[in-house]
Amino acid sequence: MELAALGAGFVNPNPKVGAVLTKNNQVIAEGYHQHYGGPHAEINALNHATGDVSEATLYVTMEPCNHYGKTPPCTDRIIEEKIKRVVIGTKDPNIKVFENGIAQLREAGIIVDIIEGELQRDIMKMNEIYNHYIQTGLPFTALKSAMTLDGKIATYSGYSKWITNEKSRAMVHELRHYYSAIMVGVNTIIKDNPALTDRSKHAVSNHPLRVIVDSSGRTPMNAEVLNTKRAPTLIAVTQKASADFMEKIKDRGASVMVCPEKDQKVDLDYLSRELGKMNIDSILLEGGSTLNFSALEAGIVQKIFAFISPKLLGGREAFTPVGGQGFEKMEQAITLNVDSIHRFDEDIMIEAYLMKIKDVHRNH
Repeated sequence: MELAALGAGFVNPNPKVGAVLTKNNQVIAEGYHQHYGGPHAEINALNHATGDVSEATLYVTMEPCNHYGKTPPCTDRIIEEKIKRVVIGTKDPNIKVFENGIAQLREAGIIVDIIEGELQRDIMKMNEIYNHYIQTGLPFTALKSAMTLDGKIATYSGYSKWITNEKSRAMVHELRHYYSAIMVGVNTIIKDNPALTDRSKHAVSNHPLRVIVDSSGRTPMNAEVLNTKRAPTLIAVTQKASADFMEKIKDRGASVMVCPEKDQKVDLDYLSRELGKMNIDSILLEGGSTLNFSALEAGIVQKIFAFISPKLLGGREAFTPVGGQGFEKMEQAITLNVDSIHRFDEDIMIEAYLMKIKDVHRNH
């Protein structure tokens, strides 16, 4: 699992996978999936092994693939190397692989064991993005918010820097590294002019795609997100955006996606499906409050990262993390399942998942 985690942010939309080879009670090789399109963890481990690997045991966090994709099947190499036993953390939910890799190994006479319990659940959480994307074709979307203890994301005058401390903000950049796209509404661009880049300790050239939801075409031409030398940018508009605006955006090197309207805004369900077709397996939704509500109402959000700072701002006009019209009745409230609580000095971060509910859409 520690090896697998090293691939976070580099292997999307593939899973994070680690592998260890042992023989005679000694570790003889380690490997992990390092980047999308590169050798899988099992192959990296086999390639780095010292000495004869026949009769060795291979531990791998996910079922080895048995089909040609970007690389040849891992099962063929495992069989060829005469590995005696394979211990698997989780089955691969990809329909092309699911249980087929295990079956091929067993047919070749290899002992295959699959772990169960808490460790398996931890591995599944590690690959929650992949598991969701490979089964639905839709990006796994996490809503990130930073607020005061009284639930404000800015003062009544719109001032928002900084609500949380440096450690919390560093964690946000870690999250940006893990996700394939960052999504914000155009109001956030107009008010804050953020760069929306990965400035984590892992940051390399493959910054996440910046997605700006801008139904009528109001993104300023001097916006930081239009500096596409730093990271790619896509502006999601509707037919309300002018042809002149779209041409100017393209001239700046950004992409434009014309989406259908829903409630006079960008249809977020359509946008999510189209991003999935572009191999965008995950979205970190960073607001603002109107977009956050629209995303929750559209049902495209799976997870919440809520950073809370021990400050009080007050103000009837001050924005909260989730704005919009809101739901009319308490039974329409979106219920969360809190997974864990983390502390960054005085700040806390709540990591939670949306529970499945019958209807999160308000009655029109």
